[in-house]
Amino acid sequence: MKLLFNLLLVILFSIDHGAYGVDTVSVSVIEGDSVALHTDVQTNQVRIEWYYNDTRIAQIYKNQSKVCTDVQCSKSNVTERFRDRLKLDNQTGSLTIRNITTEDSGDYTQKIINSGDHEKIFSVSVHGVSAAERDEVKRKSVKEGESVTLDPAVMKNTNDSMMWYFNDVLIAEITGDQSQICADDQCKERFRDRLKLDHQTGALNITHTTNTDAGEYTLQMIINNSSFSITRVKRFNLIVNGSGLSAGAVAGIVVVVLLVFAAVGTAAGIYYHHHRSHAAVPQNEDDGL
Repeated sequence: MKLLFNLLLVILFSIDHGAYGVDTVSVSVIEGDSVALHTDVQTNQVRIEWYYNDTRIAQIYKNQSKVCTDVQCSKSNVTERFRDRLKLDNQTGSLTIRNITTEDSGDYTQKIINSGDHEKIFSVSVHGVSAAERDEVKRKSVKEGESVTLDPAVMKNTNDSMMWYFNDVLIAEITGDQSQICADDQCKERFRDRLKLDHQTGALNITHTTNTDAGEYTLQMIINNSSFSITRVKRFNLIVNGSGLSAGAVAGIVVVVLLVFAAVGTAAGIYYHHHRSHAAVPQNEDDGL
């Protein structure tokens, strides 16, 4: 009975920690995401090797990294599969797979050498979406002067980070409980305290819109986990309907109109003065005699 009990404990331990003490982490992502598989070490202390379904795809030792360049990796079809989408962190050896596809699903094994030869398996499942969904750009239309909200329709977790970009310029971000809007002077001048962030959803609100607010807004979400992180991107195209004229152009038109009115007034005054000066001259008393 005691032997049976001990055997049951071994089986349960293997289920929790993987066979032979190998840790297993399940990662679920959407096609088009980028995922970073983390390590808990520094590369100046150990050697790290990464395997995809038993094929070595990357290694790093003393800050010297190779991604799909060694003999084993080059002889497989892995080089073609990943096409420069792999990146290694030189400090930690963490592996990032960018723009992930359904073909990238599988087991990624992290082997740490010179540290008890520890292994960790990341079982990555990639859920496919259509090309239209993956490259979707949501369009928002608003009248000039009105407010608009760009809502990613997600709920932010405590450890998640969100960054908003306008035409590739960072304009707002949320990191944990901290947020920042318009860190540089150019952003502050453009939006002038017209941006607001929802800390629960990351939605961005723009008040008193102008035609200069039109363009592409990109939200980069980083979903953080102790063992991995997922980067997801959502895009919005904002259209601001109005006169189509900038504030400077409107001001120029006003100046021209005022000058026209001034010129017309001056011409009217000259005409009136000229007309008075050429009015009928009074007849001489001797006329008609």
